Amino acid sequence: MLDKSIFKVDRALFENRVERYLERSHAENSRRAYRSDWQDFVQWCQAHQRQSLPATPETVAAYISALAEAGAKTSTIVRRLSSLSLAHQAKQWETPTRSLLVRTVWRGIRREHGIAAEPKQPILTDELRKMIDAIDTTTLRGIRDKALLLIGFAGAFRRSELVALRWEDVEFREDGVVMTIPQSKTDQEGEGQRIAIVHGQQASTCPVTALQTWLDEAFIVDGPIFRKVNKSDNVEPRALTAQSVALIIKRYAQKVGLDPDQFAGHSLRAGFATQAAVNGVLERDIMRQTRHKSLVTLRRYIREGSLFRDNPSGRVGL
Repeated sequence: MLDKSIFKVDRALFENRVERYLERSHAENSRRAYRSDWQDFVQWCQAHQRQSLPATPETVAAYISALAEAGAKTSTIVRRLSSLSLAHQAKQWETPTRSLLVRTVWRGIRREHGIAAEPKQPILTDELRKMIDAIDTTTLRGIRDKALLLIGFAGAFRRSELVALRWEDVEFREDGVVMTIPQSKTDQEGEGQRIAIVHGQQASTCPVTALQTWLDEAFIVDGPIFRKVNKSDNVEPRALTAQSVALIIKRYAQKVGLDPDQFAGHSLRAGFATQAAVNGVLERDIMRQTRHKSLVTLRRYIREGSLFRDNPSGRVGL
């Protein structure tokens, strides 16, 4: 029989639990972004003597107008609006972002400032090999960076997934390595996803060997895999941040003569999907590794990678 005493919970404790579960409904990176967005809005309201919660449509319209005039990207404004809406919904206030005034002002901002951001370039295999060759593997930092780039590419990892990987998530086998991703963008319920990475054809770019070397050299037997390495080349217990992954990619892109501004943390994942398409890998097999839930998203990479394969312009006798 159900113990009815479980319902006799202190009201404040119950509300705290509700708040905690509401917060946990979003990924950690999303929660950080929402908190940052909300703090920015509160500070703006304080500076302009306006009320932040509940905010009026006039206040929100003025805020996003100020963001646009300050040069904020439309993607940033979209996220700010989403964060403001969530903050109001969490307190059961009517969200001002749905008002006619805010929607009309937002439409005007998009028309005037809504130039789509230039997508970052994928890192293809030839470029990745050059980046690997540029790494100083006599240092722990270099050994880590080599493993990070190769595993990130071969596993089609998002940068947030890379830095969340732990020693406990890795299982080396004869054919390669199996990695469990506890939670990802397409697995918000935390059911976990398992992917396999096989041995590379060349020892110098084998992701499995690179990972094993890093774990051995850094004496990692538990906890985060990809960790900070300080200026003295000592490995710290803390995991790298997602931003650090992007900076590492940019650093080696610049070393091999590429424009670092054209690359980001997503370039490894995008590069894998694009290169696989170039090599004629079937969509379903690419999707199994990238873990895309939507073919529409995946086909953006496939279209780019397939532009020159069997292209009819090469069959017209020119």
